[in-house]
Amino acid sequence: MANSKAYAWVPSLYLGEALPYSAVMLISIIMFQELGLADEEITFYTGWLGLPWVIKPIWSPIIDNLKTKRWWIVSMQFIMGIALALVAFTVPTDFWLQGTLAMFVLIAFASATHDISADGFYIIGLPDKEQELYVGVRNTFYRIGMVIGQGGLVLFAGYMQGGHLGETLQSVSASWMVVFFILGGLMFLLGLYHAFILPKVEKTVHDRFNFAEQMREFGQTLKVFVTKPHLISALCFILLFRLPEGLLTKIVPLFLKRSADEGGLAMNDVDFGLIYGTLGVIGLLLGGIVGGWAVSRWGLKKCLWPLVLCITLPDIVYVYLSYFPTDNLWLIGSCVCIEQIGYGLGFAAYTLYLVTFSRGERSTAVFSICTAGQNLGGVMIPGIVSGFISGNIGYQNFFWVVMAFCLVTFAVTACVKIEDHKD
Repeated sequence: MANSKAYAWVPSLYLGEALPYSAVMLISIIMFQELGLADEEITFYTGWLGLPWVIKPIWSPIIDNLKTKRWWIVSMQFIMGIALALVAFTVPTDFWLQGTLAMFVLIAFASATHDISADGFYIIGLPDKEQELYVGVRNTFYRIGMVIGQGGLVLFAGYMQGGHLGETLQSVSASWMVVFFILGGLMFLLGLYHAFILPKVEKTVHDRFNFAEQMREFGQTLKVFVTKPHLISALCFILLFRLPEGLLTKIVPLFLKRSADEGGLAMNDVDFGLIYGTLGVIGLLLGGIVGGWAVSRWGLKKCLWPLVLCITLPDIVYVYLSYFPTDNLWLIGSCVCIEQIGYGLGFAAYTLYLVTFSRGERSTAVFSICTAGQNLGGVMIPGIVSGFISGNIGYQNFFWVVMAFCLVTFAVTACVKIEDHKD
C-alpha cells in the first residue's frame, strides 16, 4: 500500500479528525444536558476538555521524534475507538459523570495528538501541488465528520428517544449508549482501514526522544515568536478576536434545547441535529469557502473589516430568538444559518491572519503556537465561564453580553497590523 493515492486516505483521515472532536466538544454538551446537569456544570466540564488543543504544541516534538506519524495516527484511532465505546458502558452506571468525563479527557488528548500527526502526515505524504489540490477535500470531509457527529448522530439519538422531550432517563441513557457505540465502532474501523491504506512515506522510525534537544528547539521557536513585529497587537487579536463566538459556542446548543420555562426553545434532538448539527455546519463551511475566496480575490487588508462585521453582527439573531421564542423550524434554521455563515466568513479572515503572522522562520511551529492561543482565548476560557454568566443573568441578558463583547473584537481588529502583499 506504499503507493496509495491521496483520494484513498485524505478524506478518511480528516473524517477521523472530526468525529472525536465533535464527540468531546458538542455531543457531550447535549448528552450532559439530557442527563440533568445545569448549564454552569456543563460548560465548566466541557470547557476544560478543550485544554489538550491548547497545550498540544508542548508534546508535538515527541510525535515528530518518536515512532512515525503513521504509527501515531493508527494508534490514536484505536485508542479513541475503545474510549468512545467505554463512554457507552459508563453512561448507565451510578458513576456516569466521573466515568464519561474520564473517557472524554482521554479522547481529547488522543484527538489532539491525532491532529498533530495527521496534519504532519498530510505535509510529508503529499507533494506541494497535491497539498494545495486536496486542501478543499480535507476541509470538506472534516465538516462532513462534524455533520455526522453533531448532526446525524444527535438526530439518531432523538429518533431512539421517540423524538420528544420528557423521555425517561432510561431511554435517554440507552440512546446515548448506542450513539457512543457507533462512534467507537467508526473510529475503530477507521484505524483498521488506515493501518492498511496509509502510505509508508517515512523512511526512519525514531526510537529515541532527546528531551534536552527538544526543549532547546521549543525555546528557539518561542524566541522567533516573541520577536515577531507588532507582537502585542497580534497577541490581543489572536486571543480575543473570537471571544463572542467562544461565549456562544457552548450556550447556543443549550439555549436551543432547554425548555420554554427555562428560557430556551425546547428543541428535540431530531430537530437540533437537523438544524444546528447539519444546516449550521453546512452554513459554516459555505461561509469559510466564500471568505477564503474573497480574501484571495481582494486581499486580507481590504476584506478584514467586512468579514469582522460578518462574524459579529449576525450574533443578534440569538437576542431575537430569546425575546421572541418560536417553534417555527424554518425561522430558527434561518437564524442559525445566518449566524454560522457569518462565523465562517469571519473565521476565514482570522485563519488567514494566523497564516500571515506565522510566515518566516519556523513557520509551522509558530503557527501551532498561534492556534493554541486561538483555542485558549476563543474556545476554552469563554466556554468555561459562559455557563456561569448565562446561569446568573438568563439567556436574554447573556446574548446582550455577547453583543457587547463584539466591541472587543472591533478593538483588537482596529489595533492589529496587517502586512498585506496583495496588489
